[in-house]
Amino acid sequence: MASSPRQEERRFRITLTHQIMIGLVVGCLIGWLFPSFGILLKPVGQLFLRLIRMIIGPLLITTLVAGLAGAGAKMVGRLGLKAIIWFEVATTFALFIGLGAANLVKPGVGVELARETTGVTLAQPKTAVQFVLDAFPTSIFDAMARNDVLQIVIFSLFLGLAVSAAGPKAELIKKFADAGAEAMFKVVGFVMRFAPFWVGSALASTLGSKGVKVLLPLMKCVISLYAALIVFFILLFVAMKLLTRVHMRTFISGIKEPAIIAFTTTSSDAALPRAMEVLEEMGIPRRIVAFVVPTGYSFNLDGSTLYLSLAVMFVAQAAGVHMALGQQIGAMLVLMIATKGVAGVPRASLVVLAGALTAFNLPLEGVAILLGIDELMDMGRTCVNVVGNCVATAIVATWEKAIPPGAKIFGPNAAQQLVPAAEVNVATTGE
Repeated sequence: MASSPRQEERRFRITLTHQIMIGLVVGCLIGWLFPSFGILLKPVGQLFLRLIRMIIGPLLITTLVAGLAGAGAKMVGRLGLKAIIWFEVATTFALFIGLGAANLVKPGVGVELARETTGVTLAQPKTAVQFVLDAFPTSIFDAMARNDVLQIVIFSLFLGLAVSAAGPKAELIKKFADAGAEAMFKVVGFVMRFAPFWVGSALASTLGSKGVKVLLPLMKCVISLYAALIVFFILLFVAMKLLTRVHMRTFISGIKEPAIIAFTTTSSDAALPRAMEVLEEMGIPRRIVAFVVPTGYSFNLDGSTLYLSLAVMFVAQAAGVHMALGQQIGAMLVLMIATKGVAGVPRASLVVLAGALTAFNLPLEGVAILLGIDELMDMGRTCVNVVGNCVATAIVATWEKAIPPGAKIFGPNAAQQLVPAAEVNVATTGE
């Protein structure tokens, strides 16, 4: 039977994901072949990040308030506990994988540390007490102006619970939040139409300014990191398959766009709105997406923790320092705690790395040598951070039994893979 014109059009339609991939390839070619022109495109990529950051605050507040208004404190506490459990499990595995890759490949052996650290300026890492204090905003407008995700989440949690407790008297606020969330997702759609141009510009400017040659002296370290990230990806998706009923091809296809955006822009902020949108499109309730995804940006940095365990061992090997197994485990514990306190800190991974090197009397010159390739390595770890939070959201939603039967996330044949009705959380207010 001949295909209808409509079927042919659907079959050969170029999706936004395809357009972003084309932009990625074109950007690489421009940065490689015409580096001077690639550098000139940097403002285009910066414009994209500004537009995305413009969306983050309003999107988080409206989705969280709308999702939590009918849920109440009990659901928030249960959801938070399940999310934290998964975050800790995932980041622990990430640390082990980074440590294993460093011991297996030994990327620092043969590398000479640069003794000149001029120009390396890092923010001070936060103490545990300071992290807790800074999580609570003194002004929501200040938090939104700085796009402090954790502070925005804390404020939205209080407001959402207050709207829930107020009942019918606060119905107007809930309706406003619902309408605002829908409007903000439309804004995300408008901005994403131009994503291929911004992705290409970001890569062109990065390769144009850094050059491919920057990879050559430290190629072993870069390859080790990306190999470890791939191993973590595989284990992450295997765990997801075992713990959920989601259709892996549908899920991976859905999160491709935010993953590519995170990789090319090295910014989790840039990928956050689209990640939330696609997860909701796949059938995960808004109340869970709006809570788990932004919370994970502070507590579930899988890619960053993996990189840090590898980086500490890289510096030790480059400095000719042998770290015993007990010292390596001690370093892991330090990193596990320290990564929780760097949300919103510029060059966050380098801040934690500097602190860990100091704690174990390793030379800070290691920061200087890694700084030269940090942006290129940041691509991989930021992508893993975003994907890890998408996976965490699906797993927590499964543990909550909140994904409705026949949701898109169960795949093209979802009707034959229905979750038993008794297992579905019927309390879908605000979803």
